[in-house]
Amino acid sequence: MKKDVFKKSGWSTVKQSAVPLLFTVGVLVMIMIGLNETERSSRAEGKRILEESLWRATVTCYAIEGRYPANLGHIETVYGVHIDRTRYAVFYEIMASNMMPVITVLESGIGSAESSAPDGGAT
Repeated sequence: MKKDVFKKSGWSTVKQSAVPLLFTVGVLVMIMIGLNETERSSRAEGKRILEESLWRATVTCYAIEGRYPANLGHIETVYGVHIDRTRYAVFYEIMASNMMPVITVLESGIGSAESSAPDGGAT
């Protein structure tokens, strides 16, 4: 009686262990890409919310007080808008008390120069 001995070649062993390894690496890469995209969209949403809050407080101030706020401090103290100065640089330029100010919000350290007003402006 012959005994059949199946000998695995070195290549088939490598293939068997490589498939799960490649699958795991692929899943990890997809998770990292997803986390990176989530962080990017979170930063963009935070900037958008800050810009919208500043514009809303500015218009509210004009409606209540009859003039636009003289500075950002007035918006922060009277209208409760919190500016995280570690994440954002906010530039507020006012021409006159009856003209809409130019408000520019930039993310700190990123160099993104998007303005929420068409003519930009910084003080």
